[in-house]
Amino acid sequence: MRLLPRSPSGWTMAGFGVLAAVMGVVGLVAPDSLLTIMGFSPVAGSRAEGDHTLVFVTASSMAALNMGVYYVLAALSDWKAFFRWTVPFRLLTCTVFTLAVIGGRAPGAFLGVGIWEGIGALATGAALHHERRRTPQGAEQGRGLRTGA
Repeated sequence: MRLLPRSPSGWTMAGFGVLAAVMGVVGLVAPDSLLTIMGFSPVAGSRAEGDHTLVFVTASSMAALNMGVYYVLAALSDWKAFFRWTVPFRLLTCTVFTLAVIGGRAPGAFLGVGIWEGIGALATGAALHHERRRTPQGAEQGRGLRTGA
């Protein structure tokens, strides 16, 4: 495994992974700061009984940290199949988060999370498309990385 990504698509994945990991750490260390960044108003003082906001912030932050590390490791391994798998699911995440804002389930600032996912997915998809056009057809197949996508 290298210390830096080898391809443009790898760089998009590494960038996304680092940002996800950093946001995960912020959520674990300072959950109210993460809530503010995402457009939610943190609760001043003590929380009401039955308010499990911090549990959900902790769980999603840990997931973001893990996901970020997975993305960086995949980028350093130049695991293009993984890169391809993420694109439609990141676009789905963009759609769900955008609809949450439109539907009133999330504050307007939360749209930034959806946009971040969508732009990241499109950047990775575009980089993969560009790389595929540059690479001779048999090169990826010979390494066992081609998945038909």
